[in-house]
Amino acid sequence: MKVNRKNKDSVFSFLFSNPDILRELYSAIEGITLPPDIPIDINTLSGVLYKDKINDLSFIIDNRLVVLIEHQSTINNNIPLRLLIYIAHVYEKIVNMRKVYQSKLEKIPFPEFIVLYNGSGKYPDYKELRLSDAFKEGIENLRLTETLPLELTVQVYNINQGHNPEILKKCKTLDNYSIFIDKIRENQKSGLTLENSFKNAIEYCIENNILKKFLEEHSSEAFNMIFTEWNWDDALEVAREEGREDGREEGLEKGREEGAEKSRQFFLDMINQGLPIEEIKQRLNQTERDDIH
Repeated sequence: MKVNRKNKDSVFSFLFSNPDILRELYSAIEGITLPPDIPIDINTLSGVLYKDKINDLSFIIDNRLVVLIEHQSTINNNIPLRLLIYIAHVYEKIVNMRKVYQSKLEKIPFPEFIVLYNGSGKYPDYKELRLSDAFKEGIENLRLTETLPLELTVQVYNINQGHNPEILKKCKTLDNYSIFIDKIRENQKSGLTLENSFKNAIEYCIENNILKKFLEEHSSEAFNMIFTEWNWDDALEVAREEGREDGREEGLEKGREEGAEKSRQFFLDMINQGLPIEEIKQRLNQTERDDIH
């Protein structure tokens, strides 16, 4: 499989960037049926939520501005805060800023925030995360008649096999994607290497008509993207370790940031160069040995 050197998307964002598939997915999540003539305007901002890793989609559908994220690692409880910053940038992109300073009310799309959890840890079928959970103090002093001056609610759905079957049933592409991820994890548990787990899952899905057309047409891109995604957590863990070491000498917070950025950039540079997987592994191992010595 030849690696696509330019692609930084995730398999999720690449797959669901198709307007028809995205419409089907949104309808399944909301439990509604949207006619095919309702347009979708995708306006995703690159590298805002996850630097250099695109696994989110922002789009306008039926006068709603939806931010949709796939999450394969542990759910980050700071997502509401990150989405608050993200949605401000999106509105800045889609709204004529000159009209903001005029007296006439400028109408904007209603925002929705949806996270599809696809991690290996236990998680409920549905959970809501709220920005107000992060407020330091004062919320307990609100009178019953008062409302929060600022709130943002994130809907989190578990899309692993065995969870939210009604949603997966209504969106075949999402169900197939969930099966694809589940097959990769099954391969890993059986003892296959990460690389062979990906290859085996792609071959299995093509043979069993699971995302067949997508994987046949984009097998190299899918392999490259899934390899990047599934090594991301490992890269971040290395970054945290480097940050701890640097933190002892240069200040904990500064050290964490510098260590994370160093490890992340090193990993991404090798991916973007299109280096073979085995060579990337060797270079990562060599870097770790050099750091020890």
